Amino acid sequence: MPDDLTANAANKPEIKSGRGKRPTNYSDLTQVLDRTEIKLHRTEMLLSVTQKIAGLSNLSEILWTLIEMTTTELNADRGSLFLNDALTGELYSRVAQGELTREIRILNTTGIAGAIFQSGVGEIIHDAYTDDRFNSKIDEQTGYVTKNIVCAPVRTVRGDIIGVVQILNKKKGRFTKEDLEIVEAITLQAAVSLQNAQGLEEMDKTREKEMEFLDIVSDVTAEIDLGSLLQRVMVEATRMLDADRSTLFLNDEKTDELFSRVAMGEGIGEIRLPNTVGIAGAVFQSQETVNIPYAYADLRFNPSFDKQTGYFTRSILCVPIINKDGKCIGCTQALNKKGGGFTDEDESRLKAFTQQVAIALENAKLFEDVAKERAYNHSMLTSMSNAVITINDEGKIITCNKAGLKILKIRSSDIIGKTSEEFFTNGRSWILDKVKACEESKEDNILMDSEFEVGSEEDENLEMVSANISFLPLENQDPDGRMDQSESHLGTLIMIEDISDEKRMKSTMSRYIDPGIADQLLGDGSDIMGGQDTAATILFSDVRSFTTITETLGAQGTVSLLNEYFDIMVEAISEQGGMVDKFIGDAIMAAFGIPVAHEDDEDRGVRAGINMIKHLWDWNEQREKEGKMPIDMGLGLNTDNIVAGNIGSSKRMDYTMIGDGVNLAARLESACKQYSARILISDYTYTKLKGTYQIRYIDDVVVKGKTEPVGVREVLDYHNAKTFPNLMDTVNHFNEARNHYKTGNWEKAVKSFKECLKANSEDKLSKTYIERCDFLKKNTPKNWDGVWVMTSK
Repeated sequence: MPDDLTANAANKPEIKSGRGKRPTNYSDLTQVLDRTEIKLHRTEMLLSVTQKIAGLSNLSEILWTLIEMTTTELNADRGSLFLNDALTGELYSRVAQGELTREIRILNTTGIAGAIFQSGVGEIIHDAYTDDRFNSKIDEQTGYVTKNIVCAPVRTVRGDIIGVVQILNKKKGRFTKEDLEIVEAITLQAAVSLQNAQGLEEMDKTREKEMEFLDIVSDVTAEIDLGSLLQRVMVEATRMLDADRSTLFLNDEKTDELFSRVAMGEGIGEIRLPNTVGIAGAVFQSQETVNIPYAYADLRFNPSFDKQTGYFTRSILCVPIINKDGKCIGCTQALNKKGGGFTDEDESRLKAFTQQVAIALENAKLFEDVAKERAYNHSMLTSMSNAVITINDEGKIITCNKAGLKILKIRSSDIIGKTSEEFFTNGRSWILDKVKACEESKEDNILMDSEFEVGSEEDENLEMVSANISFLPLENQDPDGRMDQSESHLGTLIMIEDISDEKRMKSTMSRYIDPGIADQLLGDGSDIMGGQDTAATILFSDVRSFTTITETLGAQGTVSLLNEYFDIMVEAISEQGGMVDKFIGDAIMAAFGIPVAHEDDEDRGVRAGINMIKHLWDWNEQREKEGKMPIDMGLGLNTDNIVAGNIGSSKRMDYTMIGDGVNLAARLESACKQYSARILISDYTYTKLKGTYQIRYIDDVVVKGKTEPVGVREVLDYHNAKTFPNLMDTVNHFNEARNHYKTGNWEKAVKSFKECLKANSEDKLSKTYIERCDFLKKNTPKNWDGVWVMTSK
């Protein structure tokens, strides 16, 4: 007889159970058989789980299959299996809705599922509504009533928790410990398959993203129009990162500004900002990526844009755009990632995207520059008063501008496309000889006051005119000005200047007076004497320490220096539409708004002043290389009503400007010495400025000869980080110091002025104010109102 069977007193067989313990009766035997059957069923069930999910590779199908098997096994109503997304800190599950799949996401720290995920310990909740962690709002929204819950972590064989399974509403009775064990056993059995499917899904998503990325790059880089390309890149960056909006900035090397194109109404507008300010400026300068989860906590963020637009910036991702040569050409900035901050993956994707489109951006910018240059050249030719004719290397006439058709008294069809031999005949045949001579010698040839025939026999309007004619060879040059030897000669350019008596006179007069005034004098000889009351912005400039310079250079050297200096300064004034009234020794008196007024004459005056200082510094660099002393200068600008016109006798007159506004501009120029400034403007000019400039309010002054104070401000735009470090910090401390100064709080004022010197130790104006505060502390005027009275001009 087997070892586990013996006979008892009643001769009934006794069956041994388990580990040496024997059932004492048939009831015990039945329990053993029941437990064995349960274990066998569970083993078969787990084997069935393994078999079913082994044939599935789709994560959603595995999730649905596991939930279906678990709810069936537990005789429950429904369930959910959540997997953890480590990147977002969320638990997610999938719900089938027809042919679509909807994904549900919750934080892995909230609700019962979040609590089980964090603790790693399964639980049975017999009454869901009495558990504080239960979110009853979902039941309210769906109409479902959750009674009881069994919830267990999804744990791998290594013990890592990768998710949570949650089963709701057992159909008969309550969930038991055995139910929890079954759930844990099923999830443990399926954990490997879940991980594999999750990994495969991530690989598929990554592959899809890569293919989508390549398609996007291929599509975007095919765009050649810069405005359209910028829009495409911003749209794709926004979509790719799931952000609210994006902006792509390119650097303008000519102005040291970052610019972008944005949709404004029916057109495209341009945004510009210095390439050293804000988050974009910081990224462009450092060439390092910036990822800011909380924008308002970063000191580099400028909240004024949000205030102006009503937009609220939460998170920012900004990456530099580096070209193939390693040069930073701009930056891409994405705002407000939906669902939280930008991730490391977002950084990598945006970096890769910008690297791929960098070449396209450079090509588009080059294309735009070429188009602009071509349009500029065409516009320039069209607007020129001189005739311009170009002949290619085959002798065919390619272009003739509008002035050329007018001077030659012909139609476009009479000259364009004809050979030079066909057009330059009869009374203008000698021009053909000069063209051939220019082609052979490759040298410029200028003929002054030459006569040639214009018009055509067909129109019976032949006549002779006098003109200055220039013949110039067209040479193929590279960007550095070197000749391209492969195809150096492109043709010949002919420039014809029609010279009438009036033009000769104007050319002569314009050397001595402003061309605009010469036009007035030549246009209307009556009522030459007298003045006109008009609003204008007056500019005075003066060379510092000019007496010392004259003593060093002598008379001839001083004249040579002044001529070169005036050439530079007059160009800066003229390019802003200003009129140079006169030279007073080394000083310049100029005006903006006469003889022709513009809507932004104040801005033109300020821009001219800024350019005058910049050009002066460039000239000083050249002078220092030549071993010559540098030159410094000061400028004063004021806007007021003045009287401008011709003053003198009928035999000798002078065009000039008079009035208090002129005198104040001169006083401000003189005050530059006292305030260690280079450009000072009055409040009358400041309040009418339309542009934005770097300006600080330096004083309220009563100039000599006046009783009312005027606000004086210093323009600082010509500075850079080297010549004026920490400019914004200095200006902010200076404004604070000035507020204390005006209220007579000398100690606090000195303290704030010293903060200015910490930011910029070379800020001489702050040193001047510290000395002034020390003096006023001992000699405080009665009824102090913050106004300084100047005792000298």
